[in-house]
Amino acid sequence: MENKYKPKIAVILANLGGPDSINAVRPFLFNLFYDRAIIDLPNPFRFLLAHWISLTRLSKAKGIYSQMGGKSPILKNTLEQAKCLKAALESDYQVIVLPMMRYWRPRAQDVLDVLNVFKPEKIVLLPLYPQFSTTTTKSTLDEWSTIGKNWQTKTKILSNHYNDPDFIKAHQELIKPILVDAHSYGNPKILFSAHSLPQKVIDGGDPYQTQIEESVRFIMDAFSGVDYVVCYQSKVGSLKWLEPTIDAELQKSAFEQRPVVVVPISFVSEHSETLVELDIDYANKAKLLGIPFYGRVPALAKHPAYIKCLANAVKNLVG
Repeated sequence: MENKYKPKIAVILANLGGPDSINAVRPFLFNLFYDRAIIDLPNPFRFLLAHWISLTRLSKAKGIYSQMGGKSPILKNTLEQAKCLKAALESDYQVIVLPMMRYWRPRAQDVLDVLNVFKPEKIVLLPLYPQFSTTTTKSTLDEWSTIGKNWQTKTKILSNHYNDPDFIKAHQELIKPILVDAHSYGNPKILFSAHSLPQKVIDGGDPYQTQIEESVRFIMDAFSGVDYVVCYQSKVGSLKWLEPTIDAELQKSAFEQRPVVVVPISFVSEHSETLVELDIDYANKAKLLGIPFYGRVPALAKHPAYIKCLANAVKNLVG
């Protein structure tokens, strides 16, 4: 039998990244705040401010990462997703799946070095941000347009996947068992928690909040009659940020004696905002407030439906 021709493709899984040791915390923070998508100032002001913020936040950040074993799990999670995605694609393609982190290793240049050796016919760039934002997705695309400019004509991009049926299905399947547990403690409320953004970013036309709300609306089609709310976490600084906060919603649930199910709707990998903020800080707050049940739904990670979402996106983009 004649062998089927398999196109040679590279898939890039782009994510925020995180420090791989305690010593990497400060340079990671500097890279984050030096991004013009985060702090929109010309140099040298952006450089000086990023240097100052990374220094002033260092102690607190080290404490957070110490609670996770001294490093971020994002790269490990992304490598596991890459392995699953490769397995889902290799019957149709000669494929490599590469992680690319925005603020720590492996960076875009590291990925470029691999591509220059592999020489794919097409590249698919998959930012692992389901909802598009100028602060995350666009920042990644801007970096790739500079670093990977020689590959631009071969690059296809998935700019969002907030409403993909398999993305929605993965959330629904992860929510169901925890919601069943919550019902044993009363009438539960689902708190869909997303990373917050300054209100001025949304007012400037960023679609992130609208896409978060659309994701939630599709997910809730499977849970008729269950109360829910979209809320936000991880505010920093004095600007007005998106509301309501998860803090405020926990206080409401405590007053009403409602069990809560917390869903990290904007995160597909476990990291500091899930493993420390949600699992430790807010879980402890819920206990102190007397909330009868606090259940946290896992990030999608390598859930089969989510891997199928990404695999189908690759196939649709490659054609």
